[in-house]
Amino acid sequence: METEPTTADRTVLQTADAHEANPLGIDEEAAAELVVTLNDSLATLQILARQIQKHHWNVEGPEFLSIHEFLGDSYENIEEATDDLAERITALGGVPVAGPEAAIERSLVAFEGETVYDIRSSIEADLAAYETLATTLREDALLAQQLGDLGTADLLQDILSEIEDDAHHIDHFLEDDTLQR
Repeated sequence: METEPTTADRTVLQTADAHEANPLGIDEEAAAELVVTLNDSLATLQILARQIQKHHWNVEGPEFLSIHEFLGDSYENIEEATDDLAERITALGGVPVAGPEAAIERSLVAFEGETVYDIRSSIEADLAAYETLATTLREDALLAQQLGDLGTADLLQDILSEIEDDAHHIDHFLEDDTLQR
């Protein structure tokens, strides 16, 4: 039976709080500032992904299928955005937030926990998280532009567009049914 290697057996290449030079030509101080900000957004994406995935698994009721499928697609969108943002943080010379404890600590939205709630209040919570994330991504994109990092600004705008689209769809799920008399 093999045992897991200890930290003493492994070579550290970069600690989580360290920043290295980047190959993108982005000013080192600007890149370091962006990494801190982007890691908060990355943590928020990670927490939102877990929440959306949990709601996807636990949705019930007459609109089960449409909400289940939508939340599945939303989860995939968030996971793709998470990967893209983490890779950009690495390109900027930083270390992306990866652990669950760090994600919970740095996230701009609270972790909902394991309790299962009714689907209306669940997607209301999702919408609030999407709104927080959208606001933060706008601020991050503006900061990246101000610091001369147009590549990061462009990536954030792409992620923002997906987040806004999903938020718009969630808002529609929460509307009153206008077809009833």
